[in-house]
Amino acid sequence: MEVGGGSCALGSDIQRLPEECVAHAISLTSPRDACRSEAVSATFRSAASSDKVWRSFLPSDYAEILARAVDRVEFGSMKQLYFRLCDPILIDGGRMGFFVDRETGVKCFILPARELRIVWGHGDTPQYRRWIHLPESRQ
Repeated sequence: MEVGGGSCALGSDIQRLPEECVAHAISLTSPRDACRSEAVSATFRSAASSDKVWRSFLPSDYAEILARAVDRVEFGSMKQLYFRLCDPILIDGGRMGFFVDRETGVKCFILPARELRIVWGHGDTPQYRRWIHLPESRQ
């Protein structure tokens, strides 16, 4: 490839970018792309693992959600936190669950059926709804 009259490889041009620029570009992609970009080079690996990148994939209110967690969520980096939140955690005294979709970073909530209010068909009448206890459920 000819650039400015000289010969150079695209890879060496990318390697000259400051790590902060690479991290910013990666933060505009997806968690999957960030993980894949770690295989490009040492610069990309470092940038893709940065807290800045993984903070961008977390929900903007992640600190509030962590404060609502029943059990303390342990993590050493934003990347570790992201992947820890891909597994459900209990929040709000155990009445609700929360997790982050691994592929998209979308917030997901798990709502217990007893917390739902069904207005159609007199939701609390036995002919429309019956609660069945399952021993393996959380109630």
